[in-house]
Amino acid sequence: MISLPIRPLSRGEFTPFGDVIEPDEAKSFPINAGKCVRYHDLAKVETSGPEARTLVSLLRGEPYEIPLTLTMVERHPLGSQAFIPLTENSFLVVVAPDQGGEPGEPIAFETAPGQGVNIARNVWHGILTPLHSVSDFVVIDRGGSGCNLEEHFFERPYQIEYA
Repeated sequence: MISLPIRPLSRGEFTPFGDVIEPDEAKSFPINAGKCVRYHDLAKVETSGPEARTLVSLLRGEPYEIPLTLTMVERHPLGSQAFIPLTENSFLVVVAPDQGGEPGEPIAFETAPGQGVNIARNVWHGILTPLHSVSDFVVIDRGGSGCNLEEHFFERPYQIEYA
């Protein structure tokens, strides 16, 4: 098994794979007579292909234990996929660069409380992996016809662990 250390999620390191969704450093301005602050344009939602449309869903995920064995990643060639936590619980985000149509070496990130991610279209990534307790998420992704899921199973699994 190949060791895969978990690192903190940061905007700079995650940029090649999508967007970190958080109010820090975001463009913001007051709305609703100054009673609300809008953190504007936090992620690029992508949908393409036949009959493409944007979906908003809610997910409730059970927590995973670390160390965790990673055997598979997936990608969505027709749309991005955003995960926005509705709790302060952190979650694990695994992404991998594309190398000739297959995933390269994965990278594991743990979000800070309140951070979300938007995984760009066609980026290899792990499944939703809440940590510590049951967690709820808003998910924004693509609906429509066409195949929007590819899976890759690693010949040698990775063991995700705290460094």
